[in-house]
Amino acid sequence: MRVVVVGASGNVGTALLRRFADDGTVTSVVGVARRVPRSTPPAPYDVATWVACDLADGGAIETLTDAFAGADAVVQLAWAIQPSHDRRRLHEVNVAGTRRVLDAARRAGVPHVVVASSVGAYSPAPDDVPRGEGWATDGVRSSSYSVDKASVERVLDEVEAASPDLAIARLRPALVFQRSAGHEISRYFLGPWVPKRALGGYLSALPWPQGLRLQVVHADDVAAAFREAVVRRVRGPFNVAAPDVLRGQDIADVVARGRLVDVPVAQARAAVAVGWHARAVPVGPGWLDMALAAPLLDTSRAERELDWRPTRSGIDTVRELVAGIASGTGTASPPLRPRRR
Repeated sequence: MRVVVVGASGNVGTALLRRFADDGTVTSVVGVARRVPRSTPPAPYDVATWVACDLADGGAIETLTDAFAGADAVVQLAWAIQPSHDRRRLHEVNVAGTRRVLDAARRAGVPHVVVASSVGAYSPAPDDVPRGEGWATDGVRSSSYSVDKASVERVLDEVEAASPDLAIARLRPALVFQRSAGHEISRYFLGPWVPKRALGGYLSALPWPQGLRLQVVHADDVAAAFREAVVRRVRGPFNVAAPDVLRGQDIADVVARGRLVDVPVAQARAAVAVGWHARAVPVGPGWLDMALAAPLLDTSRAERELDWRPTRSGIDTVRELVAGIASGTGTASPPLRPRRR
């Protein structure tokens, strides 16, 4: 198979290239990214032929159409989280950019597109009952990330209705982590004021918004799900997450030797809002709103139709990420660059 991965240099893209490196079914890979290697890159990026394309560019459709020629499948992973204050730029990359990917796929005659959606596309859930893919995808209005993910879901609905010959799968993972994304995650979400090295178990205490619970999944497990979606040519939505549900004490045991401080949600949200408006915190309070409202994910469909099972627990994935943040780990990819020593 010939597969084109849009956003191949990012967190999930890096893991997917690792997965494709020794895959006898996927024999040709094209990586599309805004910033591409200038020379032969190290593994896993050497598995791909690279094409430069900014999805927010008006000429992106022509570039993408050429890159998609002869492809058996396109995987759309490209997504911008920063600059979080530039709402127009985020929409152009995330929503308009995804539409350009789909338009180019139709022009190039690609039969199958697999798109990275997210748990963030889902509407708020009132409880901790795991929800399947039928849960509404209207997002959380105060979160720009969630609003854009929900908008992409509507774009996919529209394209499916207009182009029934184009098979579209959408994967909705929980938070996706890996060690090599440690410095990227810290840049995008923690900012310069969080003591990264202290996260390795030396925080005096972990402040935690009351009621917040999380599901996470390792990037390699997400890559395995994308690989199965590609080679099986499936359609429709699939939830992807490790089964354990993580709460404040679980995270405090990793980063603060068990010392947890519960913080009222209103107080936590106000602190994030002040920090974000002051440009001291990289992401706004909408991320907290989304995390508090997001449903837990039922992954039975992925297990049944993709034969997918996570190989790492959520808490083991968090431990790996924290180690990566503390050490500033990265890769040769510009988005995943390591911390400067």
